[in-house]
Amino acid sequence: MTTPGQLIEVQGLKTFFKVREGTVRAVNGVSFTLERGRTLGVVGESGCGKSVMAQSVMRLVEPAGKIVEGKINFYRSAAQNGHEATVEVVDITSLDYRGVEIRRIRGGEIAMVFQDPMTSFSPVHTIGDQIAEALILHQDMDKKEALERAIETLHRVGMPKPDRVVNNFPHQLSGGMRQRSMIAMALSCNPSLLIADEPTTALDVTTEAQILELMKELQASLGMAIMFITHNLGVVAEMANEIIVMYLGKIVERADVVSLFDDPRHPYSRALLRSIPRVDKDTGERLESIEGIVPDPYSIPQGCPFHPRCPSNIPGVCDVIEPPLVTIGARQVYCHLYQQDGTAR
Repeated sequence: MTTPGQLIEVQGLKTFFKVREGTVRAVNGVSFTLERGRTLGVVGESGCGKSVMAQSVMRLVEPAGKIVEGKINFYRSAAQNGHEATVEVVDITSLDYRGVEIRRIRGGEIAMVFQDPMTSFSPVHTIGDQIAEALILHQDMDKKEALERAIETLHRVGMPKPDRVVNNFPHQLSGGMRQRSMIAMALSCNPSLLIADEPTTALDVTTEAQILELMKELQASLGMAIMFITHNLGVVAEMANEIIVMYLGKIVERADVVSLFDDPRHPYSRALLRSIPRVDKDTGERLESIEGIVPDPYSIPQGCPFHPRCPSNIPGVCDVIEPPLVTIGARQVYCHLYQQDGTAR
């Protein structure tokens, strides 16, 4: 059922990789929705499928990986002759990943900021040329118009001396300037959705704070939705309206940001929150760690994938039966510790 503000709807998404050692079930039955103007935080340890899920939305996993099941619906709105906007539903999973339609969506209506801009930018083209290329492709501009818009966009993201930066190559810029350039390229076509995959990982804390503030300001002015992928719970607390917690390709908990931080229900969510520093803890108190490591992706444990590391593991249940989806108020938890009415076992 479509809601007026709905932008992305993911239903039972499975993205697998066939490799010599076996099948990697990177995304294994993920479902969620994202509304316009909202920020969805995606958290979890490395190797839990966060980036592959985002790449699936962009259709960037082919040909090494394949979406084997599920749907990704993109709700595109378009005003008609000044009347109320109409909504066109596009099933992204049904599109040819090299086709014209997905190329129009990718970069134009859905844009992505990658972890490391140094490897995402071409080293042999200037920043201006690379931003202009996106504008020429998606906005039907000529080269002169595109370069002028590139300078405007760089100015909008707070780039110092943007008229000079357009003529620089990526290696001539600092890490913060490269990340601002990457955000400028992503925002140049005014996308409906910005996917930010660990956008501040390689930055110092001062530059990180500037980039996060910039993204919030641009979201407020442009009205776009953001999917913010990170392993940093402090960052997601600052940015997100809603959070999904992923583990081994599955969502284990979904809740609004206040509920998750005040009262996490899944043992994995609790473990993640206990492992981050808090200002209200005594000085010198040791941080708690999550027992064990993320299992081999070729042999995901039977039952609940987290049960080998879970302190609340129920023998004969958690290691045998896949957890049910339990709705507790406005949140969803996949866990055997709760009954279908939301009460604890």
